[in-house]
Amino acid sequence: MSVRKGFAKAMESAEQDALPEERELASKREQLETLEAQLLERELELATLQAELRSFEFEYLRVVGVRLARLDELEALIAEEVTRQRPEDAPAMERAESARSQAADSAAAVGDTQEEQAPGPQFRPTEDLRKTYLQVSKAIHPDLTTDEEEKARRHDFMVAANEAYARGDLDGLKAVLSKWRSDPEAVSGDDVAAELVRTIRKTAQVKARLVRIQEESEALLSSELYELHERGQQFGQGADELLRQMALELDNQIADAQERLDTLRKQEKQA
Repeated sequence: MSVRKGFAKAMESAEQDALPEERELASKREQLETLEAQLLERELELATLQAELRSFEFEYLRVVGVRLARLDELEALIAEEVTRQRPEDAPAMERAESARSQAADSAAAVGDTQEEQAPGPQFRPTEDLRKTYLQVSKAIHPDLTTDEEEKARRHDFMVAANEAYARGDLDGLKAVLSKWRSDPEAVSGDDVAAELVRTIRKTAQVKARLVRIQEESEALLSSELYELHERGQQFGQGADELLRQMALELDNQIADAQERLDTLRKQEKQA
């Protein structure tokens, strides 16, 4: 009998000798292993999408957002100038209040972002970064444990891993994994019945997280930001060219609004 056939026979014999709960545990573990692999891939896809959109959003605010805020501010000033010249005009007063509210919202959305700031680097994860993220996620993902305290501990590590990944920080990811491995808090206990229950619960957790990832991904993919990002990808020279064209159009609108405001102010002086 060949060594291979002998090994296969021994394995078959071992399976037959196993208790029903041990065979069930083996089956559940196999199912869980498949689901965990899916989970880690989906987490990577979601983290990549989130990082790409964050990078694009920064660039959008830096180039387009500041111009929209400037245009809204000018429209508010124009509406307020009109109410000064026609103080009895109630509709004009309402338009001015609405324009000022819009200008405040635009300014808040842009925050401290200025076009003069250096552009943020586009998020393009390297293969090493992706592989390391999968490795870290496999080790520390909160939904790969059923213990609530352990879950909370893993959550903090996962947050740090996601932040490092979004920065494209390979050394930072490796540091998270190193810190996890040297953490003295990791301990677990065993027996077939307990392990079977843990495996079933882990499977339920992983399935629930897969559903949440799907929902989060669908929300991002249906967002206006993603649609704009995709338009940029399909636009001739890419997103930068799309944002440049949008900026040029807004510059023309800003010049027109400034001219209207200057005209109104001259009229008021002449009056």
